[in-house]
Amino acid sequence: MYAQAASSFHTTRDLLRFAVSRFNDAGLFYGHGTQNAYDEAAYLILSALKLPVDQLEPFLDAKLLPTEVKDVIDMIERRAEQRVPVAYLTHEAWQGDFNFYVDERVLVPRSFIYELLGEPLQPWIEHPELVQRALDLCTGSGCLAIQLAHHYPDAEIDAVDISLDALEVAAINVQNYGLDERVQLIHTDMFEGIEDKYDLIISNPPYVDAESVDALPPEYLHEPELALGSGEDGLDATREILRRAPDFLNDKGVLLVEIGHNRDMLEECFPTLPFMWMETESGDGFVFLITREDLVAGLAADAQ
Repeated sequence: MYAQAASSFHTTRDLLRFAVSRFNDAGLFYGHGTQNAYDEAAYLILSALKLPVDQLEPFLDAKLLPTEVKDVIDMIERRAEQRVPVAYLTHEAWQGDFNFYVDERVLVPRSFIYELLGEPLQPWIEHPELVQRALDLCTGSGCLAIQLAHHYPDAEIDAVDISLDALEVAAINVQNYGLDERVQLIHTDMFEGIEDKYDLIISNPPYVDAESVDALPPEYLHEPELALGSGEDGLDATREILRRAPDFLNDKGVLLVEIGHNRDMLEECFPTLPFMWMETESGDGFVFLITREDLVAGLAADAQ
């Protein structure tokens, strides 16, 4: 079927129809940026052809070179038959206005934290210049560290990951954005070896519980398992961050952490911590903010 398509098709419209049919037939899971077969197909084709990903209509009837058709058909086949996420096929992922290089060494960027940097944090960080140093724990592709540098132009950013593979991808993105002088990539496990203090610490750590990891759709199994699961209840990494963060935050420092669907479990584990749950496009239960002052007081009360 795919070989026949590669030898028969000539236009973007041909590829779009074929891709939608194959994706619907395969019953794909959409969780890496699109929500349905049509949007997934349009994004894959436009990205693969190096066309603007938000302008399909002008190119629908454009005639393609045979090599272009074959390359896109190959991607459609891998997406439908092997369930490979589109971002790994095109080596590109978007967060807002930022695009990043990605491959199987890192998670496909989808953190809610990027929505919260800058203006949404003004109640706690009144002016961007108040952030002189920031830390991105579990940086992966470096996408959040790069957006930190954008929103806080006076800040030096440390971006930490336990995976050397991930840091190699992050280095590509840091270089692409010309941030080699401001974003330092550090290979370590969480806070190990870190000596600085920060005005802002952010983290999108692993947070999928063991039961959910076992039930993930095939698309997610292409992602690094190390970056997904975090113990039986999914909170091992978050516990470590909360307990150690006071030593690495300045007196007026702020901690911002994504935890997925673990809000109830986290609040049960740390009943004395006054988490501020931040509003995102998907709701207000996925990312918490806490100041160093409140974190120190809450942990002290929890220890009594």
